[in-house]
Amino acid sequence: MLKIAIITGSVRPTRVNEQVARWVLTEAQKRGDAEYTLVDIKDFDLPLLDEALPAGYGQYANAHTKKWADTIRPFDGFVFVTPEHNHSTSSALKNALDYLFAEWNNKAVGFVSYGSAYGVRAVEHLRQIAGELQLADVRTGVQMSLFTDFTDNSTVFKPDPRHLDTLKEMLDQLVAWSGALKPLRKGA
Repeated sequence: MLKIAIITGSVRPTRVNEQVARWVLTEAQKRGDAEYTLVDIKDFDLPLLDEALPAGYGQYANAHTKKWADTIRPFDGFVFVTPEHNHSTSSALKNALDYLFAEWNNKAVGFVSYGSAYGVRAVEHLRQIAGELQLADVRTGVQMSLFTDFTDNSTVFKPDPRHLDTLKEMLDQLVAWSGALKPLRKGA
């Protein structure tokens, strides 16, 4: 069975990101077409990139990097749950992505974003990053607004039910692409 990680994109103390990621996980686990796991980047305490060598060398020196690599390596695909910060993704998610290289290669990724402009600019940047990491990004993404999908000054996640159809479509694409790329990973 395919393994898909739903990766949080924020480590802020007051983040709503975890609520969104848990919603994705709950809906994904209803499907039965893959093993879905929540991976919270906050649990890894990754400092600002501190490896001496570029990730492409795969020669990780730090224990936190090795732990992160060991966690990401077994997955076949990913859902990045990202807020939009200053027209881009969060620095925490970008930092987590930059730590690794081969562990991301030849796998698929889908995006769930949110912000005052639905997080679309964060996803635009993530698609460029995904290309460099040899992640195949699926077309459909779930985009939510801080104004309509959250309450209590954007602190409580209350998704509009219409997002369920989009999430299903994105996960359908993600599972298909993750499976299609599996032969490339076996040869790596």
